[in-house]
Amino acid sequence: MSMQPDAGDAVFGAGAGAGEGAGAGAGAGGVLRERPRLINLAYRFLGSLADAEDVVQETYMRWYAMSAQQQAAIVSPGGWLTKVASRICLDLLGSARARREKYVGEWLPEPLPDRAEWGGGRSEGTADPADRVTLDESVGMAFLVVLEAMTPAERVAFILHDVFRYPFSDIGEIVGRSPAACRQLATSARRRVRAHQSGATDTDRRAGVVGAFKQAWESQDIKALIGLLDPEVSVVSDGGGLVRTRLEPVVGSAEVVQSLLVISARAPGATILERSVNGQPGLVVEHEGVIMAVMAFDVVGDRIQHIWGVRNPEKLRLWAS
Repeated sequence: MSMQPDAGDAVFGAGAGAGEGAGAGAGAGGVLRERPRLINLAYRFLGSLADAEDVVQETYMRWYAMSAQQQAAIVSPGGWLTKVASRICLDLLGSARARREKYVGEWLPEPLPDRAEWGGGRSEGTADPADRVTLDESVGMAFLVVLEAMTPAERVAFILHDVFRYPFSDIGEIVGRSPAACRQLATSARRRVRAHQSGATDTDRRAGVVGAFKQAWESQDIKALIGLLDPEVSVVSDGGGLVRTRLEPVVGSAEVVQSLLVISARAPGATILERSVNGQPGLVVEHEGVIMAVMAFDVVGDRIQHIWGVRNPEKLRLWAS
């Protein structure tokens, strides 16, 4: 695999990795330096850091299962690792639909805190810096939710090309399709992303809206909340069946405000904190020293169109109050 950048008509720039290290030597140090890029790749594919870590571990197990002679025969260890990790992710994405059907309620991607806060909730202590995901536009919650609507092949082709800038010839080897077919997959995925990006609000403006929402929620100012919410706003909550939450999306500003008031009543004394969620302004709800929820927002203009609330404790392992 050449794994060289292909400009194409990508939505993003070089992205987190862009094939860096693809020509690294087969020595242990060179191979292990690929780990950050593989973690970044797998998280964008799967929306789960836990699954991404498992994929990367499996990838390295396959590498070290080979003899020294077999490893030395691989011209581009970085390209080999990328190909293997991508294929494992593709298989996981293919079986994800069946797994999601068994998931209790709505499934949302695992939210990530700011890099400076990474690892605070890990049971094994401080996180390995190599596990940190680069927080850019391609890991925003809204973007990851759009990715969830794609087919596995679309998702892989789009992320590899538009985010990591790999050529379609190499992507074809991973997804088992021709370069032309991969180009069409990426084009289809790109349309979905651009349709969402057309109304995107810049980060500073988004932070102002989220901050105003926090203040209105804390003061239970119903009029202010209604003014900050799009009339057709939706709230999706992910509890994974482990905590109490709505199993279906809540739609409509009046219904969402009512839901927010119910949450406040159930957890009197809860603290709402402004925190970065996947690199974008978000909120964290803490009660009695425990993180109850991490909330991400999709803001268009000066109104909130979507709210995603992750409450599944298994997805909050990186968070600390």
